[in-house]
This record gives sequence, structure tokens and C-alpha cells, in this order.
Amino acid sequence: MIPGPGRVLVALSGGVDSSVAAGLLHEAGHDLVGVTMHLWDAQGQSQVGRCCAPEDREDARLTCDHLGIPHYVLDERESFRSEVVEPFLDAYAAGQTPSPCVHCNRTVKLLQLAALADRLGCTWIATGHYARIERDAEGLHLLRGVDHGKDQSYFLYGVPREVLDRLVLPLGGRSKDATREEGRRLGLPNADKPDSQELCFVPDGDVRGFVARERGEVHPGRIVDEAGKELGRHEGIEGLTVGQRKGLQLGGQDRPRYVLKIVPDTGDVVVGDEASLLGREVRVEDARWVRARREPFEALVRIRYRHTPAPARVEPFDGGFHVRFHEPQRAITAGQAAVVYVGDEVLGGGFITSV
Repeated sequence: MIPGPGRVLVALSGGVDSSVAAGLLHEAGHDLVGVTMHLWDAQGQSQVGRCCAPEDREDARLTCDHLGIPHYVLDERESFRSEVVEPFLDAYAAGQTPSPCVHCNRTVKLLQLAALADRLGCTWIATGHYARIERDAEGLHLLRGVDHGKDQSYFLYGVPREVLDRLVLPLGGRSKDATREEGRRLGLPNADKPDSQELCFVPDGDVRGFVARERGEVHPGRIVDEAGKELGRHEGIEGLTVGQRKGLQLGGQDRPRYVLKIVPDTGDVVVGDEASLLGREVRVEDARWVRARREPFEALVRIRYRHTPAPARVEPFDGGFHVRFHEPQRAITAGQAAVVYVGDEVLGGGFITSV
């Protein structure tokens, strides 16, 4: 499970996945230290269904008590706000749909865990992500989890190589159901705890309300068709995303309308038929590679977390890459991460800037 000797820092969110990862490593005889990150404090928000709540830190502590390992809380609220929350707010103001969990893994979570691991004398860092890491004579390979429905390799493409080299992913070969069964077998106190369903800092899913609280305003405007004819009004571009149909409140239309484009300078939201959502071309910037290639190549590309990787031609350039899908894809959205795979292996990814 771990490729060499050394103490292991286990990241514990308070959920069942990370707790089972810790339990399996403990059962295998490894020397563990549990660490929970304090990333966000909700203000005026329901605690139900969210991670990062005090109850989650308590659940992580109870898991460590059950296993008989030390537990630390790492306060990263300041870096989380500057590196994740503020870019999230900026992206919505720019008419994009951000990928905060990708940003968090790239710039906060695993970097800070690695720094703490050094201070605690830990060689390895373990998490409950559903992804796999394999090591052979060619080096390190980041792979999709065997349960493709829970696979989280999408969120890990941007983790720096020196951190990936230390990463251990005990759940990558398991399904979610198997993980829960392991939790019960290990007697973990949170084995049947429900999964969190929303962003940890927007637990109620109300992005527009969150932006209003944080920035003091949102940007309402017109809803127009592709010819520029006004069809209605919206309460703010924040929280709207390309491909969205629900919540537009466009009564009296002869056919369904979907968000095609968000124009931040005017506040206009352009809507149209679902066929107009289809596209083949993508420009991706701020690329990071696990296994870089310089020449154009054939691959599978995933344009959002719940998207099935689709065949495409990838053409790298300095700092990014172009994608041309073999078949049109629905609702390619600026701000989302595009991740490149060959088979199950992650080669790299970046952020969609134009379509």
C-alpha cells in the first residue's frame, strides 16, 4: 500500500472516506498522524450537509481516538480565502464557472499538508481520494479510480510532482459501497455518515446568495436570445452557468431555452436552443502536466467533473493546449478544468479560457 518506510500523515476531513483510508493504513501497521484542515467558517449558513464544520473536526478526532493515533488541526483559513474563495468570486464576476476543488488541491490543501508532513517527520501523505498512483521504472502514474462513478483524479492533475511523489491513495481500488463496508468492519464511528453534497463554503448551494454576502452585490441584467432580443430579466450572473435551463423563469416560450453565454460587461445572459450548446474546440491555459508531451496527440479529455472523458486531439503550446473533440460536446464552460487522459492515466490539465 505504501512504497517505502516512513511515518504517514493522513488527511482527515471527518468523512467516511478519509477515515477508512486511515483505518486501512493503521491495520497494515503504519505509523500514522491524523491532520484535519480548518479551511472555512460559515457565517449565517446552515451547517447541514457541509464539510469543514466543527462537527467534522470532531468526527476526525473521534476517528483518531478510535485508532489510537495523534490528531492535529491545521488552520488554513487565510490561504483558503485568498487562493480558493476569492478566485471563485472573481470567476463568477467574469461570467465563468469556477473549479474551486481543483484550485484547492493545486494551491492549498496538499501543499500545506506536505509542509506540515515535513515538520512532523512524515515521509508520506495519505488521503481518501478515489484515484490511484502507480510507480514503475518509468516513474509515477496518476490513474482514475477503479470506480469511475466516484473517480476523483480530475481534482489531482495540478498537484505538484514533488507532492504526488509522496501521495498514498488507499481507496483508489475500491468502490464507495466497499469503503463503507470497510468502515463498519473497522468499527469507525462515522462509517454511516452521509457524504457532503455541496461546496464546503457554499453548503446550501446558493452561489448567488454567497456572492452577495461576500461582495455586497450581484449583477442583474437582461436575458436575450441569440439575435439580442430581450426575453426577460435575471437576478444576477453569479450562480448562472452555461447549459443551465432551470431558474431562468422564462415563461411563455415555445421551446426550452438554455444559457449559451454570459456577458459580464453588460450583464446580458444569452439563451438559445440546446443544439447551440454543442462545440468541439477548446483553448486551455495555466496547464500543469503529470506526464507532459510536446507534440500533438490523441487522448480523452474531461471538461468538468461529471463529464465522461471524450476522444479528442490535444495540441500543446507554451502554458496550455488546444483541444478538438472528435464529436461535439455539450456546454463547454470557461473556468472549468479540462483534464487529459490516455486510457485511465492522467497526463495533465488546465483551465478552459475560450470555446
